[in-house]
Amino acid sequence: MALKVELKPHERIIIGACVITNTDQRARLLIDGDNIPILREKDILTPETADTPAKLVYLAVQLMYISPDPQVNHGTYFNLVRDIVTAAPSAWPIIEEINTDILSGELYHALKAARKLVAYEKTLLDLNRSHNAEAERHSA
Repeated sequence: MALKVELKPHERIIIGACVITNTDQRARLLIDGDNIPILREKDILTPETADTPAKLVYLAVQLMYISPDPQVNHGTYFNLVRDIVTAAPSAWPIIEEINTDILSGELYHALKAARKLVAYEKTLLDLNRSHNAEAERHSA
């Protein structure tokens, strides 16, 4: 069954090892094939945009997903995960989900779980900012 993808003008997409950039008009692609990594621009992180620990984990999983040899990125991934679990043990259930997906070869699912980790990290950071702002108000 072919995957139907619609691209906005100038939108990029990764298909396999290729980055495809759309022209100035909307386009529709039908992609047929098995186990071909596909990432839309909105789901792509770069080293420059991976500016938090969870985003670095997402980037490592993304690199595994698009790589012909995902194991090349395992060491980086597991080092990053160890740091996150040390700093935020409450993230363990999400990390465990990512790990299970990676070890079973379900890298797209691992990428989706890594998105959950990024969202969870944002929640923790927002709570921390809110707590710090509240503490600052009481001390003033």
